[in-house]
Amino acid sequence: MKRELTCFGLGIVVLLTALLNSATRPATAGERWTSYRGPADQGHTDAEHLPLHWSEDENVVWKAPIEGKAWSTPVIWGDRIWLTNARSDGSRYSVLCLDKNSGEPALPSKVLHSAALPQYCHPFNSYASPSPVIEEGHVYVSFGSPYNACLDSETGEVIWQRTDFVCNHFRGPASSPFLYQGLLILHFDGSDRQYLVAMDKLTGETVWQTDRTVDFDDEDPNTGFPHRQGDFRKAFSTPIITYVGDQAILISLGAKALYGYNPRTGVELWRVENRRCHSGACRPVAGQGLVFAPMGSGGELLAVRPNGSGNVTETHLAWTYKRAVPRRPSPLLIDDLLFMVNDDGVAACLEAKSGEEIWRKRLAGNFSASPIHANGRIYFFDERGKATVIEASRRYEVLATNQLDDGFMASPAVTGNALYLRTKTHLYRIEEQSSR
Repeated sequence: MKRELTCFGLGIVVLLTALLNSATRPATAGERWTSYRGPADQGHTDAEHLPLHWSEDENVVWKAPIEGKAWSTPVIWGDRIWLTNARSDGSRYSVLCLDKNSGEPALPSKVLHSAALPQYCHPFNSYASPSPVIEEGHVYVSFGSPYNACLDSETGEVIWQRTDFVCNHFRGPASSPFLYQGLLILHFDGSDRQYLVAMDKLTGETVWQTDRTVDFDDEDPNTGFPHRQGDFRKAFSTPIITYVGDQAILISLGAKALYGYNPRTGVELWRVENRRCHSGACRPVAGQGLVFAPMGSGGELLAVRPNGSGNVTETHLAWTYKRAVPRRPSPLLIDDLLFMVNDDGVAACLEAKSGEEIWRKRLAGNFSASPIHANGRIYFFDERGKATVIEASRRYEVLATNQLDDGFMASPAVTGNALYLRTKTHLYRIEEQSSR
């Protein structure tokens, strides 16, 4: 008995030491998934040994139940996983912090905000669809206009919060916060107002605010109705940064237009208008000298040269594509190829520079989660829990299909050689058991 107690005591010491180290030591690059599309914001990971096969009975390291209704992607720093969550009626917003190794709570669940009269949210969406963004010492959360905050990633304590932004999201929020140097940038593209805000990331104070400039008051060419009606003004996208020479450009998708801004000042540099599309939710990707943006409802993808000035609709549009364009899952740019799956399960591969379609295949199912690329493979996740893995090449080849009990609305996260998959009801750590 004495030896058992001694071993038990040593075990407690080892566990506490491990927990302390996981909370305080710097996270290496392979231990970080900083936004819903990863550290480079474009869905890529350098993991070389992600699992190819899994199921409820295979390669599941742990499975943690998550109450509430939330489509946000988990973010990871070191041994901690952060998730936003909400009640399905929008009355309460919270944040969860789990231990990456066990799936158990690393900190107590924390209620951040309560709403007596929440905005309407479409049943397909959730009140916690915006994903957090994380860096050393801080995690930033957004629930749209009702609540935005910076939390201490060691303790979970709120450092600052904002509840003063005005935006009727009309169908619910979805744009995630974005970090650029010392700024936290947010999109507010609602039925009543459309603007961007940059805040000092350490204080929450507004640094700049910029209104969208596209004209919503003309008639929609497809319907004859004014653009000022709610759905025509909405967007749900998250920005990225690209560069033209040494100049950083904030690429930002709103309703009816794709914009380029100076990220330091919020000054609009250029815009490309597309009046046939609205409610854009995909995150653009950039490379090969172009920006690629699915524009939302209306089904067009634009390839834009990002070096213009003013309204460049007639001069800087390289090509358009209309066949298998997603409204929600973001595309992947892999070298000179652009891959995507639309909401109805049709995947496509295009030549990035020309827009020429190389192949188009039906995966079946419906898709909201954005795919990821790892070591020559593309992972797609559908709304019924099926994951299809294909070769990232000009030749269409399915490498595996895998099934979990519930569907994917959130995009996946990766650290090390593990997938972290949030379904509608659980968070999984999926990893080859031989690699642990």
